[in-house]
Amino acid sequence: MTNINAAEAIEALAAEIGENIYIDVAKWHLYLSNAHLHTVLAERLYPMLTSGLLDEDEVVKTLQDIPVRLGGGKREVPLVDLLPVQCQVNLMDILEEFQRKM
Repeated sequence: MTNINAAEAIEALAAEIGENIYIDVAKWHLYLSNAHLHTVLAERLYPMLTSGLLDEDEVVKTLQDIPVRLGGGKREVPLVDLLPVQCQVNLMDILEEFQRKM
């Protein structure tokens, strides 16, 4: 896969993640595209898809490694702590479907 194709694939993956996955704060849903977290997540997950090593534990570890700044940077919370369980399930479904289409 060329770099242009990889960049396009990451962009498509980011769009899919951004439109369907959200963080939940006090029952308020902020989609990752609006939170500007969809691209960084897609960039970190894409190598798992291309290597064929998609693993739920590794996805969760990736989510743990992405800090989300709250209160103007007063506090950082791992992305995994802000995603409802159903969104984590949906994320795995998105990744598995995206990998099948590659």
